[in-house]
Amino acid sequence: MATVDVVGARVPAWRGGFGRLWSAAVLSSFGDSLRAAALPLLAVSLTDRPLLVASVTACGYLPWLVLGLLGGAVADRVDQRRAMWTVDLARGLLVAAFAAAVAFGHASIGLLIALAITLTALQTLFDNAATALLPALVAPAALGSANARLMTGQRIAGGMVGGPVVPVLLAAGAAVPFLADAATFLVAAALVASLRAQAPERKPRPGGSTLRREIAEGLHTLWRDRALRGLCAATALCNIGMGALIATLVVLVTGWLDTGPAGYAAAGVAFTVGGLLGGVLNGRLVDGLGRMRAVLLAGVVQTVALVVMGTVRSLTALVAALCVFGVMGMVWNVNTTTLMQERTPAELLGRVASAFRTLAMGGVPLGAMLGGAVATAWGLNAPPLLTAAFFVLSVISLIPALTAHVPVVAPDDGATTARAPR
Repeated sequence: MATVDVVGARVPAWRGGFGRLWSAAVLSSFGDSLRAAALPLLAVSLTDRPLLVASVTACGYLPWLVLGLLGGAVADRVDQRRAMWTVDLARGLLVAAFAAAVAFGHASIGLLIALAITLTALQTLFDNAATALLPALVAPAALGSANARLMTGQRIAGGMVGGPVVPVLLAAGAAVPFLADAATFLVAAALVASLRAQAPERKPRPGGSTLRREIAEGLHTLWRDRALRGLCAATALCNIGMGALIATLVVLVTGWLDTGPAGYAAAGVAFTVGGLLGGVLNGRLVDGLGRMRAVLLAGVVQTVALVVMGTVRSLTALVAALCVFGVMGMVWNVNTTTLMQERTPAELLGRVASAFRTLAMGGVPLGAMLGGAVATAWGLNAPPLLTAAFFVLSVISLIPALTAHVPVVAPDDGATTARAPR
């Protein structure tokens, strides 16, 4: 657990396990951005039916709803480092085979959907294992800084580097972005395999223990901790709104603002830049406010930014609002993840993380449908205002969690402040 002191705060040392984990995560994010940009373009070349094109993206969410809880339970049973590099190896080989199919003219919408579902199914295990592994690589005091560095690096690789590279790779052939993505998975697998992380001590599973019971234990632990329960509810509400915003942002920019593709590109860059600034500013906000209040502040400021997006008919205002929105989105994500890692027993972290993600992710498809409906009924600027309403509800749901400062040390030790009336 190598850390160093920087201006009174503890941050992870780049040497050793964290540096390799960071490199693997950033490299994988770069590869993911290549695939995410190339898949819709490939889908459009295969069909002119919008529903089929959209189904490629939509199917990427389904495994989280179906397999997310299972992935967390498995992550708590196995060696997390081994699970991560095995999954990355499998994903690398899978994407390489898909690239070969594209190169030889055998791609189809059905194959694209199968790829999206399979990759996300594997991701449910990888992401939960990664969340559980990080506390074994850095000291508890460095978790917030480590999460900020991970998320900022991923935002740079995925949002600022990967996107512009895709047209260059596509010029060399439709299969090239997928070959590059496969290579990033394989290199990331080698980096994770080289980690020397000490697995957390696990209590022996009682006789007759099943995956169903272990999943239920993770859900119960999440529910009993007032802070985590509030964060999960708040994130789920935010994600309903985010689904509406993401699904309709392109029509807001190109339709309501009438700025065309250039305006849409500017909006994406503004959000990415905001995320990078959020990674830099997060530590100062946490030092001044504490983690939970930093999350609350993030929700309030994002609500204001959303109102600006939906009421001020100006590209400049939209870009500024999206930049602020990105800053506070990074603050929200970093501290939500860190609080989950700090407050959850190590042997339960995979299950609690998976329960949190599954419940939170479930609102995105619903939000996307609501966004399309309100845009049709009340105008193209209505979805950001709908999102703002969900963020208001999210902030309200966080207020009871502000006094929940006691960390969880065991699922039934009575140390949490979660004993609210039922």
